[in-house]
Amino acid sequence: MRAIIFTAFALALASPAGLAAQIYKWVDDQGVTHFDAQPPAGQNATQVDAAKPVTPPAQVPPKAPDASQGRAAQQAADRQVRQQVQDQEEKMAAFCDTSRKNLAQLQNNPRVRQDMGGELRRLTEEERQAKITLTQKQIDDNCQ
Repeated sequence: MRAIIFTAFALALASPAGLAAQIYKWVDDQGVTHFDAQPPAGQNATQVDAAKPVTPPAQVPPKAPDASQGRAAQQAADRQVRQQVQDQEEKMAAFCDTSRKNLAQLQNNPRVRQDMGGELRRLTEEERQAKITLTQKQIDDNCQ
């Protein structure tokens, strides 16, 4: 019990309120604010109460954005999204067109050749059928 009381007393003595020294505040001729433990000679200084908590200055609430600016930003974002969707649709249409042409070529021509590392090589019937299946699946999955 005595150890607890001794510890509490030691902590109370070591607290910042117990160790606080007098602080002085003044503004020099250039408008710079200074703080020090000793008041300056020949200057008007005020004592700062170190035990009293400092209250922060009132914060100015942020200005609400203008409604017309918000609408303009939203319209710009909408245009950008519409453009991206249109670009994706154009790419998908080109992909589907190319895939359909490739499928027709694979189905109608049993002697299809493919560029393999700069060398043209004829596909075997199994490779051709695998490519037909794959191309048809891509068309079914991605094209209308």
